[in-house]
Amino acid sequence: MKLNKPPLLCCSSSSLLCAAPRSLCETFSPYSLIPRRVKVSSSTLANAKLVTLKSCAAKFPLCSSMATSDHPRSRHHRDESPTKPNKKKKASHNQEKNLLVSLHSCSKSKNLSSALSLYDAAIASGDVRLSQQHFQSLLYLCSASLGDPSLQTLAIDRGFQVFERMVGSGISPNEASVTSMARLAAAKGDGDYAFKVVKDIVAVGGVSVPRLRTYAPALLCFCERLEAEKGYEVEEHMEASGIALEEVEISALLKVSAATGRENKVYRYLHKLRECVGFVSEETSKVIEEWFCSEKASEVVRIGSDVELLRAAALKNGGGWHGLGWVGEGKWVVKKGKVSADGECLSCGERLACVDTNEVETENFVNSLVALAVERKAKMNSCEPMEDFSEFQEWIEKHGDYEAILDGANIGLYQQNFVDGGFSLPQLEAVVKELYSKSGNKKWPLILLHKKRVNALLENPNHRNVVEEWISNDVLYTTPPGSNDDWYWLYAAAKFKCLLVTNDEMRDHIFELLSTSFFQKWKLRHQVRYTFVKGSLKLEMPPPFSVVIQESEKGSWHVPITCKDGEESLRNWMCVTRQS
Repeated sequence: MKLNKPPLLCCSSSSLLCAAPRSLCETFSPYSLIPRRVKVSSSTLANAKLVTLKSCAAKFPLCSSMATSDHPRSRHHRDESPTKPNKKKKASHNQEKNLLVSLHSCSKSKNLSSALSLYDAAIASGDVRLSQQHFQSLLYLCSASLGDPSLQTLAIDRGFQVFERMVGSGISPNEASVTSMARLAAAKGDGDYAFKVVKDIVAVGGVSVPRLRTYAPALLCFCERLEAEKGYEVEEHMEASGIALEEVEISALLKVSAATGRENKVYRYLHKLRECVGFVSEETSKVIEEWFCSEKASEVVRIGSDVELLRAAALKNGGGWHGLGWVGEGKWVVKKGKVSADGECLSCGERLACVDTNEVETENFVNSLVALAVERKAKMNSCEPMEDFSEFQEWIEKHGDYEAILDGANIGLYQQNFVDGGFSLPQLEAVVKELYSKSGNKKWPLILLHKKRVNALLENPNHRNVVEEWISNDVLYTTPPGSNDDWYWLYAAAKFKCLLVTNDEMRDHIFELLSTSFFQKWKLRHQVRYTFVKGSLKLEMPPPFSVVIQESEKGSWHVPITCKDGEESLRNWMCVTRQS
């Protein structure tokens, strides 16, 4: 069917807009059948002259909204649509971004005055919408300027103003902002406010969680002002939030407890240092020395002198401390000296202990290993039946008490990463014989090896006799296919509280176990490292004594002090004994 071209409206033939209908009622069917895409030659388009919409507004009701301008819609007008920000919003966004960049630059250069000028100008203009990041950057810079005496007053006053405006604007402060504010409040001597902002963020909950640095300003402020009870309250709040104290905070609590005559608290914080720190800094050693040299310390009443009771308590705790309270009476004698390589204090002649984990910790550790091994088996998708870990538990209960456990694979593959390298049975055999000779009871160690590895050794005629002898003498236990032999030798060493010979760092175990601090202490006491130098075996046994604060059944205290490069021969120890 041939369509007739609809007549053009009273416009010149050269106008492209004249093809529009007079009104909606005239958009009859023939017109609607015209294809939407009309090919127009470039020459025609170039020569076309657009008629003004004003002259056609009365005739074209649909186009009346366009008749206000003699020009086509500009890019500016399109940007005003609801779905796109206009130039004013973009400009505002750029101002906010530029301000943040400038504040960060001021923070890097520690230029507080410039940052405050930028902030004041932004507030005065009213065109910049301040965000949490702007306030956080300002508060950080204020707190970072506290070390400059010339800026301290300005930093505190303006920091409080910035924080009040932040909260007044409905912006919730995050952990970093609260930490900065707590530092400013503490510098002002207002520990109550420093503690309040921390409690507020805990009460609100959410993403922002307080850290040690968030609590520290309030706690240290209270301790410095000798407000001991308030300091203890902060500590309790930290424990409820799962945050552990470190040396600076423990030392501050010990100092305020000593200054206010709370001997039981002093005793408690000495043990906290023992648990969390080990050796102490020079500053902390001075705090401890001041306490033992004080009149109050000499007046502390002893708990009794039942040495056997104290010794039994120390043994239960793993050695090195009994935790039953002060022992002895009279003045304390404080000396600084060395400890010999075998653990003898050269000041008083007492021998220091090699501190082990206590019974409860060890039992929890063993149970966690069993749970992990069982969980691993449950996750296995192997169709082949796998031996239960409980079979191994029953086996070691039946076959006696071992003094050492060997990570067979670790020893046999040591330094074997060369072309003809492989599992070295002679290396493993050398370790077995060395430990047997060192055993006072002439006990063989227990070797843990995977079944696949044992089968390969049995197929080798040069190794078969040795391996069969180990199996018959209960020196070798074969771990089943699909299992991780790490769990076997770690469980056996923990169960028997014996030595573990391996160079494995056991980092994967640390991440999976519940108490990493416990595991580190356990490794220090039980792990034996080894090396082979030109085929000669050298065992690195655990140290004969532990470099931690120790409390003996005689009532004496030995406190290790930090030393340069950790060189034990250079380390000073504080030896504290009582006259009676």
